[in-house]
Amino acid sequence: MWKSVVNLAAIAATIDAAAVDIRDDYQGLVSSESLRSTIKAEALKVRAQQLERFAYDSPTKNRVIGSEGHEATVKYITDTLSQYPDYYNVSTQEVPLNVGVSANVTILGDATDAYAVGFAPSGSASGNLVVIPNLGCEESDFPKNATGGIFLISRGSCVSGEKVLAAKKAGAEGVLIYNNIEGNLEGYSLQRVPESDDDYVPTAGISLGYGKGLVAVVNGGIQVPVVMSTTSKDIISHNINVQTIQGDPENVIHVSGHSDSVTQGPGINDNGSGSMSLLEIAVQLTKFKVKNAVRFSWWTGEEIGLMGAEYYVKHLSAAEKSKIRLLLDFDMMASPNYAFQIYDGDGSAYNLTGAPGSAEAEAEFTHFFDEIAKQNHTEIEFDGRSDYGPFLEAGIAAGGIACGAEAIKTQEEFEMFGGAAGLAYDVNYHEDGDNANNLNYDAWIVMTQAIAHSTATYALSFDSLPPKNTTATRKRGQAAMFQYKQSASYLKMI
Repeated sequence: MWKSVVNLAAIAATIDAAAVDIRDDYQGLVSSESLRSTIKAEALKVRAQQLERFAYDSPTKNRVIGSEGHEATVKYITDTLSQYPDYYNVSTQEVPLNVGVSANVTILGDATDAYAVGFAPSGSASGNLVVIPNLGCEESDFPKNATGGIFLISRGSCVSGEKVLAAKKAGAEGVLIYNNIEGNLEGYSLQRVPESDDDYVPTAGISLGYGKGLVAVVNGGIQVPVVMSTTSKDIISHNINVQTIQGDPENVIHVSGHSDSVTQGPGINDNGSGSMSLLEIAVQLTKFKVKNAVRFSWWTGEEIGLMGAEYYVKHLSAAEKSKIRLLLDFDMMASPNYAFQIYDGDGSAYNLTGAPGSAEAEAEFTHFFDEIAKQNHTEIEFDGRSDYGPFLEAGIAAGGIACGAEAIKTQEEFEMFGGAAGLAYDVNYHEDGDNANNLNYDAWIVMTQAIAHSTATYALSFDSLPPKNTTATRKRGQAAMFQYKQSASYLKMI
């Protein structure tokens, strides 16, 4: 095993060292064809295996925020691109986050499986269980005479932080959130940074089945005493931001993906694939000159609620936002039962539009699959489910592609892409099987070349995009955000 690790590291070092040796001999202006020709499946495989090693060498066996695996991932990306100081400015942005450490919950005298929730405070609480009807997103959902209770609330429809904030105002001592899909809530967060230290009460997560069972018991007239204690901790995680020294800094093509995984596994498709596509493209781009500045970002905390991207956008000035002509985000590029999916930026398929430029981004990816890759493709909702969501809210044009997550491949998609109808695009989504052995490398190379195409295209020119118009952009972005917060995918995510 040690020998294989050494060889893997040696291969990775050879790839990067060879790249360094030729960087002083630029090959002229970048083009789609020239950049795509540098993308090799073997290089992607080596990088995927490196991320997997970071995860498996970590005590937690994952790359979740705060873990050794995630810290190693951040270091690997920054160290790799710091080899090109004449080409890139490399920086990291500190992102203050809070993660759940432990939750001990006793219900009717018996200990139960419960999970700590990020951004909830450490502390203890006890009281009888109070079932909150509906989804706890409206003040009217909460009782007026339940002071001192432990509120039981379903996940979904609004961020859990809003539910817990309302629960505290209604007199809750603590909150139990039960899942709205199968599976536990390990690694979950309230998805809202508290505005003060006393916004929230101790909160823990339990499974869908257990939550429904408790609802039935309480609604049957039985008092259910709960004793709970939770522990959380503050951490500093990091976004990575890398920008070309060349190119017009007033006109930026911004390319991004998230660097963290869930707690359940190494996260090599979600989102090691997008992360490593960007890293390989960033390395190969150093062979070429660009006209517009190219910015690569790797976001932290996506899996706990898009927190890294949210933090980044929140701290951008209006002037800095205006420099980003287009944000392209890439999450899950190598799903084993893939479909080539393009975000529906013009709203023609799902009636969810992005800011001006989003429709044009969709058209550019359509051009790639139709005319260059000669591949079938389909559209998916522009629903803000990944890190482009905060950019949409800020009125910044956005787009991207994906290979699919937990949704089920249809018969029509089977006929278009092969694989298996009736199964998830990625049966290992958010599971320990999301490793380097379970990637579809044929799909991954096509997707990475699609990213290279869009990066090169916009590094040369934004002529295909609408001219800058801050007011119109902001209005369209706010409309898109309202639309996607009503969508089924968003409700499932939260």
